[in-house]
Amino acid sequence: MRRMCIIRFPVYFWALVMAAVIVPQAAKAQVTYNASAGAETKNEAVQADGFFPNELWILEGDSIKWTFVPKNEIHTVTLLTPGQVRPLAPPPAGPPFSVQGVNCGPAPDFNGSACVSTPIGLSGGATFTVTFPKGSAGNYRFVCLVHTDMNGTLHVLANTAANAARLHSQRFYDDQARDQAQDILADRDDQREEVDESGRNTVIAGTGEIVGTGGGTQYRAGVRFLAGTIRIHKGESVEWVNLDPTEPHTVTFGTEPANFVPTMPVDLGKPEADGTLTGTISSASDFLNSGFIQTQAPDRTGSPQLPLGTTRIRITFPKAGTYQYHCALHDVDGMLGTVVVLP
Repeated sequence: MRRMCIIRFPVYFWALVMAAVIVPQAAKAQVTYNASAGAETKNEAVQADGFFPNELWILEGDSIKWTFVPKNEIHTVTLLTPGQVRPLAPPPAGPPFSVQGVNCGPAPDFNGSACVSTPIGLSGGATFTVTFPKGSAGNYRFVCLVHTDMNGTLHVLANTAANAARLHSQRFYDDQARDQAQDILADRDDQREEVDESGRNTVIAGTGEIVGTGGGTQYRAGVRFLAGTIRIHKGESVEWVNLDPTEPHTVTFGTEPANFVPTMPVDLGKPEADGTLTGTISSASDFLNSGFIQTQAPDRTGSPQLPLGTTRIRITFPKAGTYQYHCALHDVDGMLGTVVVLP
């Protein structure tokens, strides 16, 4: 018979083993995770309006530092409290702060009891860091007040060893952010098709697509007038139509006056029977602003049906000349156009 070799351990060895099993592991050290708000192509013609990534898991005590990537396109990082009414957007998408006041405190900590937000829209590499202290465990949505369909989800877990094992690394989040932004920016929809199908004397005032992830929504906004230069004859009209499912644009002629608010229509005529806005430009010095041309938000179950959005404006040019115009929201991104009126 083969003899069994039995190894005997001293009593204190087993005491150490039991102590390791019974005593919980120490809480994980606090970490600051990096994320980004927005992305864009080099010429700023396509904006990826999203948080990258737009879903994160962290522990109580951790922080997130968001970097605002676009050169000019502004975003906010805003954490509202459960059930809170969404505040107005900061300028230029919303009224001046002298009218609406600051939406939320720029406090560095968020625990779900008071909203926290960048006080203004940020861009150009600016950063905003929020810490989630002990007692902040919960699942939260973060939004951009400027862009309606730009949101994300944050899971704040109690700082225990079991929850720490569920976390992702910074490299994982970096990969997610890069992939999500690239998928939006590299979308190769042929915009010439939209121009070809739009009809004579028509300009596309923006295009876009909404993208969904497990954490929320992001979207692609083409911030260009298509075609950028259009030629018509004296007495004819040009119609602009916004094809973006969420992003507002304006058609603005002339020099913006001081304290100009892009949402406000200026010098328009009576709308047509189908709701299309109207106007007339007789001189390169004329100032005209469409206000926001934008599709309406989707109806929600249990809420009243919303009125139709205003997505079109038709402007008549009774005199020959060259007329420059822009989108008052996205001219900083290069959203400019020209109407050449021939005799």
